[in-house]
Order: sequence, then structure tokens, then C-alpha cells
Amino acid sequence: MNDRPAGAGGIGRAGVGARPVRTGADTTASTAVRYALVPVPRLSLAAVALRSGLHPELIRRFVALGLVDAERDSAGRLVFDATAPVTLARIQRLRTGLCLNYASIGLVLDLLDRISMLEAALRRAGTRSETPPWT
Repeated sequence: MNDRPAGAGGIGRAGVGARPVRTGADTTASTAVRYALVPVPRLSLAAVALRSGLHPELIRRFVALGLVDAERDSAGRLVFDATAPVTLARIQRLRTGLCLNYASIGLVLDLLDRISMLEAALRRAGTRSETPPWT
């Protein structure tokens, strides 16, 4: 469902953190490793549940389905990046507003991420369409 590389040890769509992220298709010695220079704030499952207004078990289910990025800390608990509540709100809007099932939501999230990447590439290249982005 997702063709983007996840962070090392990541769970979900694309983990981001202080762990190395391998880039490239192969794992030879020429594979680049990037390290975060600034620690990324991490949120516990309880904090994400409180901020999003969702039950922690539902959030665990979203992680298992690959809809939300999460990693495990040294104690084995789920930790999330600061954007997790925004992702959860987007999932809830897609579920209630469009009556999509969770498999469809994963596809829509991937497509929206791809659209955002393409729009950012257009902005960097200096070629921008006359119409504002629809997302």
C-alpha cells in the first residue's frame, strides 16, 4: 500500500525520528544514512489519544493497519511524532465525511501525500499552475 521507505524500526507509513534512515534501493556500502540533527519531539499513546479525542485502542488499530506512523521506544511502548493527531483527524474526516473503509483511507492518504510532494516539487522548480492547490 505504501512505497515510501519507513524509518529504521518504524511502524506504519513513514517513521521519522533520530534513528538512521537508509535511502536507495539496495543495502550496499554506498547506501546513504541520514541522521536527524535536532531531536524530534515524540508523543506517547496517551498524549496522542488525548489530543485527538480517540480511544487508545482505536489508535493502536490504525497503527496496525499502517494508517498512522509510530515507533516503539526502549520499553516497547508506541511513540508518535507531533503530526500524529493531524493524521488521525484526517482519517476521521475521511471515515465520517466520505464513508470510506480503512483500506480506502490508506490509499487516499497515500495519494494525498503524493499530491503534496508533487506540488512541492512544482514550487521548487518555479513552475506553478494558475489554480490554487485543491488540498
